[in-house]
Amino acid sequence: MSKDKAKSLSDLIAADDTGLAKLAVAARLRSDLSQHMRNNLGEPLSNGIMHCNVHDDGTLIVIAANPEWASRLRFEAPKLLALCTDFGASATAVKVRVAG
Repeated sequence: MSKDKAKSLSDLIAADDTGLAKLAVAARLRSDLSQHMRNNLGEPLSNGIMHCNVHDDGTLIVIAANPEWASRLRFEAPKLLALCTDFGASATAVKVRVAG
């Protein structure tokens, strides 16, 4: 393929050797983890989770919708860690932050 021919976005995402493809995989894993947490935490607590991610240092980061949800979710740290393990991600600590 000629260097001056533009690649489609779907080609860039599908290629294993591009930074965009790696970013897409990481985003999908974060999205799937967040959905797993919401599905398995149960109502009403699941309503407070906006996003989840596991950092390289083993910290599960939970983004809460507001300070009230953050406070309630901090009490659920053991359950959040167990759900993270069930998902297949390894986390040893939980930090709950409020969405900006």
